[in-house]
Amino acid sequence: MKTCTMKETSNNTAVIDQNLPSKKDSIWQHLKNAIRGTEEDYTAIPMKKAIFLLAVPMILELVMESTFAVVDIYFVSKLGPSAVATVGLTETYLFLLYSIGMGLAMSVTAIIARRVGEKNMQDAGISAVQSIMLAFLASLPFAVAGIFFAKDMLALMGADQWAIEHGYHYTKWMLGGNVVIMLLFVINAIFRGAGDAAVAMRILWIANGINIILCPVLIFGFGPIPALGIEGAAIATNIGRGTGVLTQLWILFKGGKHIKVAYSQIRLNVKSMLTILRTSLGGIGQMIVAMTSWIFLMRILAEVGSEAVAGSTIAIRIMMFTMMPAWGLSNAAATLVGQNLGAGNPDRAESAVWKTGRYNMVFLVGVSIVYFFFNDGLMQIFTDDPEVIAVGAEWLRILSFSYFVYGWWMVSTQAFNGAGDTKTPTYINLVFFWLIQIPLSYYLAIMLGWQQSGVFWAVFISETSVGLFTLWLFNRGGWKTVKV
Repeated sequence: MKTCTMKETSNNTAVIDQNLPSKKDSIWQHLKNAIRGTEEDYTAIPMKKAIFLLAVPMILELVMESTFAVVDIYFVSKLGPSAVATVGLTETYLFLLYSIGMGLAMSVTAIIARRVGEKNMQDAGISAVQSIMLAFLASLPFAVAGIFFAKDMLALMGADQWAIEHGYHYTKWMLGGNVVIMLLFVINAIFRGAGDAAVAMRILWIANGINIILCPVLIFGFGPIPALGIEGAAIATNIGRGTGVLTQLWILFKGGKHIKVAYSQIRLNVKSMLTILRTSLGGIGQMIVAMTSWIFLMRILAEVGSEAVAGSTIAIRIMMFTMMPAWGLSNAAATLVGQNLGAGNPDRAESAVWKTGRYNMVFLVGVSIVYFFFNDGLMQIFTDDPEVIAVGAEWLRILSFSYFVYGWWMVSTQAFNGAGDTKTPTYINLVFFWLIQIPLSYYLAIMLGWQQSGVFWAVFISETSVGLFTLWLFNRGGWKTVKV
């Protein structure tokens, strides 16, 4: 929202100065604008205001996403540790899908932000269409694997007999309908890159609001609706996210405040698609490295027992919920970096990262205090199994030591991604996750017999190290010269 004050010219004519804040401005007005969405130019308005207007809807978007994850695991946990373990093992495969979706989304955000910063709205629309086509194609192999090989995939990950005989329905639905997950990622990345963060937020509210309502109904039954057990959780997810995708497409073609796709742009554009694909390879690579690292960790935990997997799965959901504001701030930094580099202002792009990083650090230090003192209580919200509680509480307590650094790592990584330099984080992840985290986890957990504690300490060591190194590399400034 633009504000103005009055200044007197030499001939006593009042003119409007739109750069100075009005006394009528308030935090509540900015909050309303952030949630509603504005047409502000994020390359020109004050930096704190730009961060606020972008970060608030991004935070609320991700909080809603993580709220569903927590609610989902809350209801599934009522079915027992094997059901929770089924969700955790299925998510190891979904993490591969997420790595492609999030990697593609990184590229899309960077390219759309750069085109919007350049005021090239025609190419922004073309890039949006090509990214949607790529997302659809990428989802097909996962759908085939989930529909036809769900039992085999769970067995490969060391699932127990209940998961293989009963839980495979959940895996089949989640992987078979993965196109809605992929499209939700990518189309929201289009909106975020353009600066329409409020639109992306409202989409997640719709999708996950439906999920939250349907999840207990379909799991436990209600009236004439039969109880579907763990399969009901997956069906609810597909219905909610499918509704979200349909809403995304309607808004995208109707036109948001910063981007609109024309029907005439729905055609294959090889040059644009190759640009997106080339840029996304680094993002996909960094996510695959990180996510496959998690698969190996879950496989190690599966050797310890179902309680270790279940406790870790619940702890991860809690971490996802509490870290969403930090990811929202980091995503805001990515958009600001992309748009300001597109506008030819790298110093302003760097300033956005340092300011956002400080806000992130303060927030995550607060989270770490909660994890350290209230880990048992957080776990008890979701389960009354003492072994599962002990496992999850230990992980929360150990990782609380690393959150001071973690906030800076998140923002500096997103700065590279927002600039279009997705390759550098890939190489960093390859070293710290594959060459350090996985071998160290196996050595401590299995060879030294520390069991799940070995995995948790290996994660702490590797992720603290990667955070410090990434921040040092960002400070060198090579990302400012990347072209997309």
